[in-house]
Amino acid sequence: MSQINKEIADFSVQAYQNNAFKTVSKSDIMGKWSVFFFYPADFTFVCPTELEDLQNAYAKFQAAGCEIYSVSCDTHFVHKAWHDHSERISKITYPMLADPTHALAKDFQVLIEDAGLAERGTFIVNPEGKIVAYEINAGNVGRNADELFRKLQACQFVHEHGDEVCPAKWTPGAETLKPSLDLVGQL
Repeated sequence: MSQINKEIADFSVQAYQNNAFKTVSKSDIMGKWSVFFFYPADFTFVCPTELEDLQNAYAKFQAAGCEIYSVSCDTHFVHKAWHDHSERISKITYPMLADPTHALAKDFQVLIEDAGLAERGTFIVNPEGKIVAYEINAGNVGRNADELFRKLQACQFVHEHGDEVCPAKWTPGAETLKPSLDLVGQL
């Protein structure tokens, strides 16, 4: 079943950010764009490459009014330990959400139940708290922060200009499409 336009459930989790622990809840994400970036576990192989790539693009996301939340089923203490011991992860300045109870992984439908880990899932959430784009990758396939940023820009554009749609490879300033009224329901 599709999760497009699904409102995310209320949540309150611990996070590690900028050498401190803090609580992040649904109220913190409301009114702005968010990306929830699930990954299987701390101290793994593909995950640090993705998280570093996302950190390298973090300023662009922030300038676009979007907060990044990386999420794994580890605790916030494990996030801190990884941050303290990994050159790549030590660069991260966005919030690293802890989901040891699997509340977020279950709500976003990325929990691998028998392993207690999350799938490699990426979710763009609009200011109303609704999922507007998502992608689930196999655990052995890393993601690309630049493509995620392009998708965010397209989602933001469509959110502002509801009567226009973005074609393949659309980037800001490129031509959009205005579907005719009789085709709108067939998009």
